[in-house]
Amino acid sequence: MKILNSIFFILLITFSALSQQTSNWRNYTDMKNVQSIISSANNIWAATSGGGFQYSITENNYKTLHKSDGLNGINLTAVTVDNEGKIWFGSAEGVIDVYDPTNNSIKSVLDIYNSNQTAKQINELKSSGDTIFVSTSFGISLINSKNLFFYDTFFKFGNFPSNIQVNSTTKLNLLYACTSEGVAIQKQGATNLSAPESWNNYTTSDGLPSNYVNKLIQYKDTILAATSSGIASFNGSKWNYFIPSLKGNINDILALNDTLFILSSNSIYVYLNGTIVKTYSISSPAVEISYSNLGLLAASSNGIIEVYNNSTANTLAPNSPETNQFPSLSIDNNDVLWCASGTDVTGKGFYKFNNNTWTNYNISNTPELLSNSFHFVYSSPDNSTYFGNWGKGFIKIQNNSINTFYSNTGMQGILKDTMFIVTTGISVDSKNNLWILNYSAADLKPLNMLSTDSTWYHFHVPSTGNQYIEKFYNLAIDQNDTKWFCSTDPNRTGLYYFNENKTYTDPSDDKYGYLTTSDGLNSNTINCIVVDERGDLWVGTNLGVNVISNTLSITQNATPQFSITSVFTLRQQTINCIAVDPINEKWIGTNQGLLLVNSDGSELLAAYNTKNSPLLSDQITSITVDKNNGTVYVGTDQGLTSFQTPAIKPQDTFTKLFIYPSPFVLKSQNNNLTIDGLIKDSEIKILSITGKLIKDFSSPGGRVAYWDGTDSNGNLVNSGIYLIVAFDKDGNNVFTGKIAVLR
Repeated sequence: MKILNSIFFILLITFSALSQQTSNWRNYTDMKNVQSIISSANNIWAATSGGGFQYSITENNYKTLHKSDGLNGINLTAVTVDNEGKIWFGSAEGVIDVYDPTNNSIKSVLDIYNSNQTAKQINELKSSGDTIFVSTSFGISLINSKNLFFYDTFFKFGNFPSNIQVNSTTKLNLLYACTSEGVAIQKQGATNLSAPESWNNYTTSDGLPSNYVNKLIQYKDTILAATSSGIASFNGSKWNYFIPSLKGNINDILALNDTLFILSSNSIYVYLNGTIVKTYSISSPAVEISYSNLGLLAASSNGIIEVYNNSTANTLAPNSPETNQFPSLSIDNNDVLWCASGTDVTGKGFYKFNNNTWTNYNISNTPELLSNSFHFVYSSPDNSTYFGNWGKGFIKIQNNSINTFYSNTGMQGILKDTMFIVTTGISVDSKNNLWILNYSAADLKPLNMLSTDSTWYHFHVPSTGNQYIEKFYNLAIDQNDTKWFCSTDPNRTGLYYFNENKTYTDPSDDKYGYLTTSDGLNSNTINCIVVDERGDLWVGTNLGVNVISNTLSITQNATPQFSITSVFTLRQQTINCIAVDPINEKWIGTNQGLLLVNSDGSELLAAYNTKNSPLLSDQITSITVDKNNGTVYVGTDQGLTSFQTPAIKPQDTFTKLFIYPSPFVLKSQNNNLTIDGLIKDSEIKILSITGKLIKDFSSPGGRVAYWDGTDSNGNLVNSGIYLIVAFDKDGNNVFTGKIAVLR
């Protein structure tokens, strides 16, 4: 039965995803972690852990490439330029993407990605004539740069183990492979390189400083190998230390005429005429060097470093978020996106996305901050934005001013350190009081409130059973001002509710309770809680979603009578996050991708994952919806993705209908006319110019609706002028427009 359910679910996802109207997909990733670089004329190309980018030296600008631009690889680990100017990117997943700047097209080579190899990472790409040498974690592949066909793949090099990691491949008079086991060199006259006997092996027993070899080059007339324990030179049969004083890990070496550039883990050296000089210390780990019209460049975890002798180096990287971590997202009233970064040492501050520009805030550039561990964000109706910190309370941002709430809150932190205050939830009630959820309160008061007159109140929640309960998360406040939250503490896992009945100092009239699987929940492991447009509570668990209705009974009855139902379409899914759009549809984040269900969850409308969309990962960590323009932002463990939807907050009254495209050209494939400017729950009629009814339908409920150009029988209409009439359900508010249809 489980198998049948799974097949049904997959089929439903396959067909639903194709019909859902989304557009303008975009990816946002940290592009500072540069793992490979190549220079071509006045352009520098970089492979990063968040995609690829080009820096134009002459234009002083950047072009970024993501999955939403056509790449199939995400974590890019290698880059090169072929003899026709096409850019080749290799990834940790084994994907190879080939970008043609002349027509802005991308072709993907998926042979390695789809292979049965366990380790598929592309460690290096190198162009020679019409051949691309691909160094991988299982061997070497040769690809024709013109038709993208594989010439051959070599898995076994002499006596080395099969499928060993190849870090770099160099073609001189012979082919040289730098591996994790030593150096493999093609035997003189050998042509069948797939045969192990076509290779000679060299290890530490032959003089190599280390068997882990990163790079091999020719410097003047000498073959040099960079290893994890220094540089060695080759005399045809043996290896010897080339620079005995330099015995640390050498990531890269580069020869330019008589000069040898050497990259260690954190320093760059210049070797010339038998003398070695340290020219630059690198604060960020660097893995590769290259020479360009800007001079020497280093690929580092903080961008591309322009290396100058004894001076401060410039860093090249496109504007991007600080990291690829997006545990919490929020949109303020000005359509500004705010992002948290993480807990404890994983936190990197927080970031803001506004007008296509990222601004990163951390303790280095924002002195008001006490810590970088901002893991939760909430934007309130008064356009203040709050960030919860892992250990230092929370902050409030309003009008570009930052206020810190920590020792001035009266809140107590964990038992071992009452000043370690973790804020895991923030929201406002109907009176604009600010409520704060404390992860672990030593005084047994996890709920705290800052009133509009700046008075603090701290609430004990009797449903904890007067125990010391920690790990409180996910504060949500419903339309009756009941506070809902959960705990993952093994001593009392489940869903809590609390209503102080608007008497902040009198606990006798407080309403509270605790719900578990015995009350109808799918699971006691709760990952998210949201209140939808109808006031129903949606509870995401590790076993699907529960919807709790009739929450008003908390304040009306001594014993609340809840209606707790399970959403069938989301059964057995691990629900990480839920967001409600303006037409009360729900965007659901899971470990298998992103789902969209209708208002009551009875219908699965769409499903997106890494295979059918530009999503960067199937593990969805956060979702937020910009209700003013229909943009959905989806945070994953690999970066952020956004896209446009028709779910836009409706107008209060009709002012003008925006109908486009104009003229509306009907095609054989599906295309839609957009009707924008609607009020909530509009009805729409399509009329001929003579007033004949062609079709009528209801809007989805938001500001935008669509007409597919068909009549009530499903047939495409003829060319002509058509009237669009929109009105409310009572027929009191009417607005019209017209459109020319061409067939």
